[in-house]
Amino acid sequence: MVTQYAISGTTAREIAASAERAVSDGGLRPGDALPPVRTLAGTLGVSPGTVATAYKELRRRGIVVTRGRGGTVVAPAPAVSTAASRRPPRVPEGLRDLAGGHPDPAFLPDLVPPGRLSPGARSHRASPRLPELEELARAWFRRDGVPDAHVTFAHGALDCVSRLLSVELRPGDAVAVEDPGFHHLLDLVPALGLRTVAVAVDDEGVRPDALRSALRAGARAVVLCPRAQNPYGSRVSAARREELLAVLAGAPEVLVVEDDHSADTAGGPLRSLTTAGAAGPARWAQIRTVSKHLGTDLRWTAMACDATTLARHDGRMLLTSGWVSHVLQETVARLMTDPATTALVAAAGTAYTERREAALAALAGHGIAAAGVSGMNVWVPVRDEAAVVNGLRSHGWWVAGGARFRIATGPGVRITVADLAVTEATALAADFAEVLSESSSTYGG
Repeated sequence: MVTQYAISGTTAREIAASAERAVSDGGLRPGDALPPVRTLAGTLGVSPGTVATAYKELRRRGIVVTRGRGGTVVAPAPAVSTAASRRPPRVPEGLRDLAGGHPDPAFLPDLVPPGRLSPGARSHRASPRLPELEELARAWFRRDGVPDAHVTFAHGALDCVSRLLSVELRPGDAVAVEDPGFHHLLDLVPALGLRTVAVAVDDEGVRPDALRSALRAGARAVVLCPRAQNPYGSRVSAARREELLAVLAGAPEVLVVEDDHSADTAGGPLRSLTTAGAAGPARWAQIRTVSKHLGTDLRWTAMACDATTLARHDGRMLLTSGWVSHVLQETVARLMTDPATTALVAAAGTAYTERREAALAALAGHGIAAAGVSGMNVWVPVRDEAAVVNGLRSHGWWVAGGARFRIATGPGVRITVADLAVTEATALAADFAEVLSESSSTYGG
């Protein structure tokens, strides 16, 4: 067994490094079991405590997980792997791509950097946020009722979430995440050495009973999408918002992070948990990005939060990247104040709603139930993801298998409808129905 895994070393650090190399090189794949502690200790001629310490370090870094009697196994998406299991496969040649989750390029403005770059050498750490963009960000949050007293910037939603979880939690702590949910977040949490607690969603967002169970399981942070949830397309309703606030009222120490990544094109109002004032969570952050409506290459995020969260986030950022590029900030500020871009974004929001509703109606016309009340994706429950993906592939469509988005929820496929014309939706639904009828004995209709 040890030869197979190629684990070597006489100290905990050497053993952990050897196992990490095996994972990075592909010798150990996601789900592979590491030797039992005593077995490896005997083979290497070290104490069981030395191996246990090495395994503890690997768990802390998100490379392995422990499954009780199932032993220690390589994590589903280890932080050092170049082939994490949740990464999307390449789109085959010649297929209509409905799997990417990307906006329609026709609604993205041209990116024109500032004509004059930042002059000379200066301390950007002393003034990390451009005043103009900071005020625009405050107004952006204020528009939807999100408190804007404390605002900061980051390089992207996941960059922001990663920093928040790193400064708030310790290895082994639990994080409640949506199921199905954003696949990169599902990879990120274990990579930080944290435990994932799945929280089921429906059309109205996170389910209160599932959130309550997650808190009882020890979740110290909750990450959720208030609208345009990816991949399910849910949007928090007014009634659901009150139910979730009631659940969270019993856990005031829990950090609540909202990822409103499609704020300007979500296709529905924001019902944020952060707008409840004194009745809302004491520790909170709302994150907004511009990649879905201004450009996928604009890695800029605005975050509104409570004072403690701001201090912890910015304190850690000061020690690492320091600030978000002022050139990038100037570009975003220009786009946010450009009337033509504003009109383009509004048109995108309208188009995405029309295309999403057309896809849902077309599928429903063939008796195919699907979810998606906001955003640019719809989720279709199926019995056999691979059969549906491959069946649609034979008809010229490429959709995303749901495995990489889910933890405990049932199988499904995600269809990105951002650039799916109404006529295409009709054809897709007909082909979907044919695929289901051809293999009804496998996964039904």
